Amino acid sequence: MLTATYTLVSLSVEQASIRVSLLSFQQYMHALLRQQQQLSMAHLDYACDWLKRLYQCGYWRKVDQYLVPAIRRATPHADGLLEELGKLNHAALESVNLVQLRTMAAIDSAERLGSQVEQLGAAIDSFCAALMARLEMEERELFALARRVIAGDAWFAIAYQFLAHDARVAENRHNKARVLPFVQSAVVSHASVPAHAPAVAANCAAAAGTPGQHHHVA
Repeated sequence: MLTATYTLVSLSVEQASIRVSLLSFQQYMHALLRQQQQLSMAHLDYACDWLKRLYQCGYWRKVDQYLVPAIRRATPHADGLLEELGKLNHAALESVNLVQLRTMAAIDSAERLGSQVEQLGAAIDSFCAALMARLEMEERELFALARRVIAGDAWFAIAYQFLAHDARVAENRHNKARVLPFVQSAVVSHASVPAHAPAVAANCAAAAGTPGQHHHVA
């Protein structure tokens, strides 16, 4: 079915973009941490902010907005797989919360900052590993399930939603002309980070529509 193939290829492109964003963030943060003998509050705030952004990016994916609801409508037998995907998402959230807790605990304790480089790197690795595992499971199992259970008419409806989604993203990107850089001068000084840092999550921000409009991370 050509419509199903188009839809799944579009999802694979989105998955690849997110994978690149995760790897770029992970590599950049490790390069940054290797240069630091101790962390500053700016580093912790910065890492925490981008972990939240990357986590929240998942809420704007086509997989979550359109494919998963269509699968739920098509079959009652997807709960087990969706639960496993949810566990991976929760594991990523725990890494975000861990960094948030350490940031709050370190506010009044400069001595503790120096010992947290390794822990921050481990939390970032755990976060990226969980989301990468989710992407892999979606591509290997969720997409295959979708192809089996979603009927032809439903694929046409999903494809239409994708086109509307892409048009909305393109319009928001054009209106804002906004790229989300890893280095934000107001948060991390030029002296503490490399001048050339990768960009990430621009598509997610455009899909969200309004800058700073994110789901709450508890």
